[in-house]
Amino acid sequence: QVQLVESGGGLVQAGGSLRLSCAASGRTFSNYAMGWFRQAPGKERELVAGITSGGATNYADSVKGRFTISRDNAKNTVYLQMNSLKPEDTAVYYCAAELALSRLQKGIGAGWGHGTQVTVSS
Repeated sequence: QVQLVESGGGLVQAGGSLRLSCAASGRTFSNYAMGWFRQAPGKERELVAGITSGGATNYADSVKGRFTISRDNAKNTVYLQMNSLKPEDTAVYYCAAELALSRLQKGIGAGWGHGTQVTVSS
């Protein structure tokens, strides 16, 4: 199993930026697809960005053009750069790992972090 720890959340004004990090340990990080999910109060968890082991990415429509997912296999870390933040981006953000991005897209993960809170004020 892979262990994941997120960091980088916080309070930011609308239009601002944050970068989330997710450090992995326990398995060969480079073999895993990685995803960033978020869950706002009263809403279902959603996958906002995913990256395959080969570096291909995809994004939810709500964040396209504003968020960028990337990975550094030498550091066993995946990042989520969030720009032009909106109040509706407020949520707890989680990273997850799976051997296939298609499984992350179904909400399946071999490992999950504990989450980091992102709050965007208007």
